Amino acid sequence: MRETKYHIALNRDERRIVIDSLNRVRNKLIAAGRYTDAVDDILLKIANAPIKKFKVKYEEVQ
Repeated sequence: MRETKYHIALNRDERRIVIDSLNRVRNKLIAAGRYTDAVDDILLKIANAPIKKFKVKYEEVQ
């Protein structure tokens, strides 16, 4: 069975905020002497994610 993939659409500012927030969490974990493996994995995925342009269609619901 395939693993479900999730995608999130972020603009440049939102991406910067997410990376900054994850970096803060990582620094707190390091200061507390805890493992940062999970945060490191997510941080690398977001930082290295390709940037794709796409159009969003809005349909009026009646």
